[in-house]
Amino acid sequence: MKKLWIWNHDATYMFRNRSGRHYWFAKYIRAYGFEPVVFCASTNHFDGTQMDFKGNYRVDTVDGIPFVFVKTPAYKGNGGKRIWNWVCFYRGLFRIYRSVAARFGKPDVILASSVHPLTMAAGVQIGKRLGIPCICEVRDLWPEAIFQAGMARERSFLGRALILGEHWIYRNADAMIFTKEGDTDYLRERGWLTEQGGDIDIRQCFYINNGIDLQEYVKQIREKRLEDPDLSSDAFRVTYVGTLRKVNHLELLIRAAVLLKEETDIEFLIYGAGEEEEALKRLIRENGLERVHMKGYVNGQFVPYILSCSSVNLLNYSQHMYNWSRGNSSRKLFEYMASGKPVISTVAMKYSPIEKYRCGISMESGSAKELADCIRRIKGMGAEERERMGRNARAGAGDFDASVLTGKLADVIEYAQREWKKKQS
Repeated sequence: MKKLWIWNHDATYMFRNRSGRHYWFAKYIRAYGFEPVVFCASTNHFDGTQMDFKGNYRVDTVDGIPFVFVKTPAYKGNGGKRIWNWVCFYRGLFRIYRSVAARFGKPDVILASSVHPLTMAAGVQIGKRLGIPCICEVRDLWPEAIFQAGMARERSFLGRALILGEHWIYRNADAMIFTKEGDTDYLRERGWLTEQGGDIDIRQCFYINNGIDLQEYVKQIREKRLEDPDLSSDAFRVTYVGTLRKVNHLELLIRAAVLLKEETDIEFLIYGAGEEEEALKRLIRENGLERVHMKGYVNGQFVPYILSCSSVNLLNYSQHMYNWSRGNSSRKLFEYMASGKPVISTVAMKYSPIEKYRCGISMESGSAKELADCIRRIKGMGAEERERMGRNARAGAGDFDASVLTGKLADVIEYAQREWKKKQS
């Protein structure tokens, strides 16, 4: 068996939940002749908890998959301590990679995945030291996301430095995976492709979106049922499941509920927690919305059942806080599709699975009135038409099943190893 190292700073939660992109890659890549080892930080970004151990790293195994926890300092939030945590993870990889190789065997390839670009930078550098190819996986375009969030200006000294670093990573990776279908448009916009006189070959760029483990998803619908009377009522249920952040723009849903206040057979269910939770609760109280229910945080194992009980699932985002022209890699979208229910997206994105599979409606203006009209439109459809949309959604989710995506990863690994050997000969 060949050895595959998978690096994802935030895969700590995947160990605990036994789910997520890189857990699934590790689970299914064995069928292609690879023994995986997953590297992640000792700090869980999502709840701030810290693994307890001495030394530079700790190894635990779940479902036969070794997870290497790199020692990083505790933090909460998105401030400077989080960035320092990233730096410590980067430095920690250099401290431990030889020890881990001695324990599990030298890797044949590294898959370095971005939560931040330092993981990819370490993958390229350590791959060269070990004499193996490194595949860089770009899940968010850095530093574009920083510029859009207003955290830095592109033409500033910091902005230019970040772009130089990004270019260096892409130029030195042996292959690249982008999770959004339109992300290679960014390379073309920068003028970095060889066809434009640049130094990055488009042939080394691959698209593998996020997805879902359909087998486990269907099992959870059957076995992990949430006791909630609002899931068994006769109402038309509009459901949102996810974090409550500004980018999710849940205020829009509340405003649409105000416009639908007189339609007493529509219920709104919001499952999740986040920085906007109290503001949303206040808005609900101020508008006297008795049929908008804030459900709070819910364990991910109950999400499939919740979504399967919905009438329509809402993919709710701000139109302006993200560049939707490159598509969407939200895991939530594929959970929604797998539920077999129609989806309403509050943003009109390019490369949209919703449009491709004809499984819902994408809004244009992003107004509360438009959302209310979309809900009325889905509600007013005949049962047969809604069921057809739901079947389309479930069929589309099949193209993003984790086992299918892992087959695509295996093809990328084969390409990277083949091209690496050519460079060495």
